[in-house]
Amino acid sequence: MSSSGDGDDFTRGVEDGLRLSKRIYFGKDRSVAPPKPLTPMEKATRSFYPASPMLYAVIFNPGIVDNPDVPSYQPHVHGRCDPPALIPLQMNRIQLQLECYLDTAFVTMTGSWRLHCVMASAASDCRLAIPMGGLQGSILGVEVELTRKSYKTQLVVMDEKGEAESAAKPEDGGFLKPHIFTLTIPQVDGGSNISVKVRWSQKLIYKDGDFTLDVPFSFPEYVTPAGKKLTKKEKIQLSVDVGLGTEVVCKTASHQMKEQKRVVGKLGFVYEKEVLTWSSSNFVFTYQVPTSNAFGGVLLQSPSSLTIDQKEFFSLFLFPGTDLSKKVIRKEVLFVVDISGSMKGRTIEVTKSAIIAALSKLDQGDSFNIMAFNDRTYLYSSTLELATEEASKKATDWIGMNFIPGGGTNMSLALSQAVEMLSGIKQSIPMIFFLTDGTVEDERQICEVMTKQLKNQGPELCPRIYTFGIGSFCNHYFLRMLAMIGRGHFEYAFDADSIVARMGMLFSRAASTVMMNIAIDGLDDLDALQVYPSVTLDLCSEGPLVVFGHYRGGFPDTLKVTGILADMSNFIIDLKVQRAKEIPVDKVLAKQQIEHYTSQAWFSQDKKLEEKVAKMSMQSGVVSEYTRMVLLETIQIQEKHASTSSGVKKGKKESIEIREKCEMIKVLQRLGIGFGNLVATIENMPPGYEPKLPDQAEMLVRTAGNCCVNLCGKCCCMCCIQACTSINDQCAILVTQIITGLAFLGCFACCELCCDGQ
Repeated sequence: MSSSGDGDDFTRGVEDGLRLSKRIYFGKDRSVAPPKPLTPMEKATRSFYPASPMLYAVIFNPGIVDNPDVPSYQPHVHGRCDPPALIPLQMNRIQLQLECYLDTAFVTMTGSWRLHCVMASAASDCRLAIPMGGLQGSILGVEVELTRKSYKTQLVVMDEKGEAESAAKPEDGGFLKPHIFTLTIPQVDGGSNISVKVRWSQKLIYKDGDFTLDVPFSFPEYVTPAGKKLTKKEKIQLSVDVGLGTEVVCKTASHQMKEQKRVVGKLGFVYEKEVLTWSSSNFVFTYQVPTSNAFGGVLLQSPSSLTIDQKEFFSLFLFPGTDLSKKVIRKEVLFVVDISGSMKGRTIEVTKSAIIAALSKLDQGDSFNIMAFNDRTYLYSSTLELATEEASKKATDWIGMNFIPGGGTNMSLALSQAVEMLSGIKQSIPMIFFLTDGTVEDERQICEVMTKQLKNQGPELCPRIYTFGIGSFCNHYFLRMLAMIGRGHFEYAFDADSIVARMGMLFSRAASTVMMNIAIDGLDDLDALQVYPSVTLDLCSEGPLVVFGHYRGGFPDTLKVTGILADMSNFIIDLKVQRAKEIPVDKVLAKQQIEHYTSQAWFSQDKKLEEKVAKMSMQSGVVSEYTRMVLLETIQIQEKHASTSSGVKKGKKESIEIREKCEMIKVLQRLGIGFGNLVATIENMPPGYEPKLPDQAEMLVRTAGNCCVNLCGKCCCMCCIQACTSINDQCAILVTQIITGLAFLGCFACCELCCDGQ
């Protein structure tokens, strides 16, 4: 995952790119004015992260920025942009193909952009940015077409020598944010058209019986091609297949959809429109299964010749329906929060806000307690307290006084005490919310101890463990395994800004539990049975219960699912078993399978299971910890061959043969979330910290650049030192010395960029 610094460079690059794009002259009849300078208020509230698929020109040398069709012969500029400016490219075509199966959507985006901002005699890299809906999706592949050249991504297994690590650069590609994938296309000629096809998967939002698909489709006005007002076509093709033999009805759509297909369990729609400007809102589509009762089914799938595991595959889906969703369950909640030294700064402050926000969402009748831990544990109260307004206020004060980062990370002690505190509860559901930003040496032992402790609870409801990871130094697969052992769920936040929202989602999902202690009857007679997850989780109103596995033998016609409802009554439902004829169940569950198998491989240290995950990853296109994404380049090469005609000799003729040459040109950064960083945890490094020692030249350039940016609000170069009246003499002398000594390296240099409005 990319660091926050890379994200800062991205947003600053887009802001500078919008200013730099004013150099482009489109002629007197242009219909699109250049982007206006942003006011300080707009800069504070506007995000430069993409809200739709976008392509940017990566500009190091501002001198190449010009209209490739109508050169404007602007004055030469000196210097380089550092970080590079990112000019949003104009988009000529966009189309979405959406396929919804069960709780997952597969998105195929095809679009065309033009490198309209680089002179025809020059070339620049182009950076693709794809915001995927939600954080539970997965990038599945990218294809790019240029004249006589094409690129595509592919997953491969790399050796363990670490050679790829040093070759991978953040700017080449990876996740800018957990939901924004980027990829750099090298050296595109000015004026070229760039065709892009991107595939990704994302989870549907399920709540109160409604399925909602939300796909990024909100384009800024400056990607509309300049020139005469010509209509452009945007198209969205949508298909829905619930796959459980139930009816499905459309509720709402953000764009005007035309129905093409309606049969039992299936819908088909198309949106096609001629527009002057591109869509300014996401595509949002909501549908439901018109039943108030819980519903679901079991789908069977035989292995193909390419499938890794040649046993039969089954998947069970159970949705709660609207009736179960209305029943509120009483909760006994214990927040267990890491306050070790690495949590210092903004991380602990937003963690405080996240816990206080969760306290405010407790219902009347719920009880709570708070435990902070580092080397020791610190309790808010010796017993659970009712969630009254007065108790919440006291807890908020206690958090402010006791959430002070310092010391090490003793997870085992905290978890054991937490499980012991919530043991023996019968009439409500006990929940532990465990938050940490680090990893420890005894994580496998912790999982074994927790398994034994929870099994010894007897007939009562054993404590549910919900885990929350902060940053990349914690072991996400340990936390995922711990949550599975505790029948809970795992969530994470890679930066401090998303902790409150992501923690809120985890708490909301836990609070929506409608059925507990779920058991599946009817699988005992199957051979070679493997079921995942090994412990059946609770059913929530904000998502289905999903169980999958492999088997041999004859599968029964129905499976019986039993559980305990919110009012402690028993629940039984029979689920019909059917063959998955039109639903690609293996694709729908590929990401979930890979995550479960990876957790198991980490816990058991099973190399064969790691190899299985790697093969599944390459086959499905879903990234894993054991595969790397690479960029392949295919070039069309023209070769001339001499030939002589038959019969009377009339001299030699030349024939032109076109052949393709394909090679791997880049290895991208690791796209997995990793197994934690023990050294960083021991040294109490805060999340996202990446130590780097710049050389003296880099320090001088950064110092000068920061100085000038702070004073001018822009950048500096030789041609604008005298022009910027707000720069002081000492800074001007320093910048002059640096530019002379370092051959114009440093900040970017373009008078229009530097002195805009001055």
